[in-house]
Amino acid sequence: MGTISLKKVHKAFGATVIIPSADLDIKNGEFVVFVGPSGCGKSTLLRMIAGLEDLTSGQIFIDGKDVSETPPAKRGLSMVFQSYALYPHMSVRSNIGFGLKMAGESKEMIDGKVAKAAATLNLTDYLDRKPGQLSGGQRQRVAIGRAIVRQPEGFLFDEPLSNLDAALRVNMRIFIMQLHQDLGTTMIYVTHDQVEAMTMADRIVVLNRGNIEQVGSPLELYNHPNSVFVAGFIGSPKMNFVENNTIGIRPEHILLSDKKGDWEGTIKLSEHLGSDTFLHVDAGSRGTLTVRASGENALKPGSKVWMTPEPARIHRFDKDGKAIRK
Repeated sequence: MGTISLKKVHKAFGATVIIPSADLDIKNGEFVVFVGPSGCGKSTLLRMIAGLEDLTSGQIFIDGKDVSETPPAKRGLSMVFQSYALYPHMSVRSNIGFGLKMAGESKEMIDGKVAKAAATLNLTDYLDRKPGQLSGGQRQRVAIGRAIVRQPEGFLFDEPLSNLDAALRVNMRIFIMQLHQDLGTTMIYVTHDQVEAMTMADRIVVLNRGNIEQVGSPLELYNHPNSVFVAGFIGSPKMNFVENNTIGIRPEHILLSDKKGDWEGTIKLSEHLGSDTFLHVDAGSRGTLTVRASGENALKPGSKVWMTPEPARIHRFDKDGKAIRK
């Protein structure tokens, strides 16, 4: 089992409130991503689940047991940090098995668990190397291996790919997703990168200034955002907002024409990405709109265009930025 529940979790440092009140239920085996801008409280929330931050008030339950006052080592969770935190003088084998050695497990037991984890993480050929002889992605896998051998109820990832270059981030993202499928263990993953959130999560938790703005599957949040904040944060490029932020439309839901349409504009910039072209269009009083076009689109800056939003795809928001549902 690996269910995790937060009940009215509150965190404050003196008069500064970080998490006003968080309620959340995570099912056994789910991959849940906490996402939001820097300073929104996502890492603080993760650290409270891990037991690395005390709660000001509220409760945290793991498999129905209140662990609010339980030390981190007894919560049955393993955490993978942004920094690999490997011992440079130790081999990969020793790094992965260090926690088990400190727990007093036998050499035979440690060797077996390390070998199994290494096979799962494609590290068998590197067990006798030192961290300095590995790539960034391999070092991160060693850090994950150290977490796996503990056979936890759940894994907590705190922006684990932030130190990797773009290509390695994609590879490691796929690797962690496959690892989740293979292990079937509950995972909570913190990131500020909404692309990571969209591609990896079973459910996304969007945080804004410590508040949970919305929880749902990636497509639920993309197609039915509850607020301007969620609509603008989820999706790349982000949703266009026009007419004093009461109407939103995503770039792929604007029809483009050089003859007629609802809104007239002038192309300011073209981003050619191969499969897609993103046009940044000056639409006068409506501001600059982003329109997704085919990769072969030949329109250049300075070209006049007409844009028509698909009526069924228009999102409407009230003056407080909350979605208006029909």
